[in-house]
Amino acid sequence: MQTGKNYRFWFCTGSQDLYGDECLARVAEHSKIIVEKLNQSGMLPFEIIWKPTLITNELIRKTFNEANSDEECAGVITWMHTFSPAKSWILGLQEFRKPLCHLHTQFNQEIPYDTIDMDFMNENQSAHGDREYGHIVTRMRMERKIIVGHWDDPEVKEKLAGFMRTAVGVMESSHIRVMRIADNMRNVAVTEGDKVEAQIKFGWEIDAYPVNEIADYVKDTPKGEVDALTDEYYDKYEIILEGRDLEEFKRHVAVQAQIELGFERFLEEKNYQAIVTHFGDLGALQQLPGLAIQRLMEKGYGFGGEGDWKTAAMVRLMKIMTSGMKDAKGTSFMEDYTYNFVPGKEGILQAHMLEVCPSVADGKIGIKVCPLSMGDREDPARLVFTSKTGPAVATSLVDMGNRFRLIINAVECKKVEKPMPKLPVATAFWTPEPNLKTGAEAWILAGGAHHTAFSYDLSVEQMTEWADAMGIESVVIDRNTNIREFKKELRWNEIAYKLL
Repeated sequence: MQTGKNYRFWFCTGSQDLYGDECLARVAEHSKIIVEKLNQSGMLPFEIIWKPTLITNELIRKTFNEANSDEECAGVITWMHTFSPAKSWILGLQEFRKPLCHLHTQFNQEIPYDTIDMDFMNENQSAHGDREYGHIVTRMRMERKIIVGHWDDPEVKEKLAGFMRTAVGVMESSHIRVMRIADNMRNVAVTEGDKVEAQIKFGWEIDAYPVNEIADYVKDTPKGEVDALTDEYYDKYEIILEGRDLEEFKRHVAVQAQIELGFERFLEEKNYQAIVTHFGDLGALQQLPGLAIQRLMEKGYGFGGEGDWKTAAMVRLMKIMTSGMKDAKGTSFMEDYTYNFVPGKEGILQAHMLEVCPSVADGKIGIKVCPLSMGDREDPARLVFTSKTGPAVATSLVDMGNRFRLIINAVECKKVEKPMPKLPVATAFWTPEPNLKTGAEAWILAGGAHHTAFSYDLSVEQMTEWADAMGIESVVIDRNTNIREFKKELRWNEIAYKLL
């Protein structure tokens, strides 16, 4: 499925007409070179479009409103080459509705010590002009990303790439529609939440359907399509029979192929990008969707278990933000299961009943058919694997009653010490920063859920900036977390959000 439009970012340079046409010509030349070189760098996920130098209230306002109406524009990057009187930017900024980046740079990397004169100073005064512009954006209480450094610095390009992916997450949030099969798991608190407020804050549409309405799509899937997809499974994955009858095993796998095809057709026809299931309400479905959901996640759909629509939308969002990323390691729905408390080997075993996205798999992926005590249906087929190692982020969006809170935990994914031959699900194993005891305590203090939207390919910074752009609270658990200070932060946030 498509995970976003062909987005582009506009590059808007500020100046004024006091320095004459020759100076303005060099301003335009410099900004064009910057845009050209950034696009050629290979480090940015989206193209930058150069725009003529902005020097008047009227042109600034017109440009920002054109950016608003351009569906492919995901945000604007601003830079003040010279001094640009900031009152000229007020109306344009007031009417601007997309992500904003303030690139605080200058054309030259080094001061030209031997030749510098006042003409050079007047023409190359970003240190001056960007502070004037920055003041008015702050006074207007506008969220923006500030990136400081020379435009050709790899670190600056990395930050710019990160801003772009966050901006696309902001833009695409309003296009996320979550299909709920039945309702939430009964009496579970954390998967609940205010769906109307979620639509106001994030633009998400969350709709429920009777399970048998989608089961009819599954039932009506042509046998030829089911057989073809089953054959694809057998070609792509290792078949792990573990003593089961060959034909009986394949019949169980074919059920998941039929579910995948039926679900995907329903999602496409109804224009949904995320889905939740509930093992307590399966209707006419023969199996709990397992392998089928794993495959749909790999295609870009969001998923949440037991009716968890918030996590389903976040998984979809994070897949959009990582779409097309070179050497991406994967994004998935996850659930905290059980701890390893052995000193020096602490961590949390992550899995779910069935539904972990194979994009996070390390090495071979197999298919197993095993009993499942929940769901009261036949043994479901599922993909089994272990996940990659390395740094990642785990996020939990929770409804605090008067606001949404995004909890963001930096984690280190590791390999378990020994195989787990009797555990028939995909797994990950990670240690939360700064360590298991502090990380878990902070997570619980913040009200974090047992479900997470997890990614190897996004940073804590990107997720906090997404939360800032959406106007919600975020709390970070990382190597700097101290429980005493963390409690203070939560208390301050309670006061701050009561005042807003």
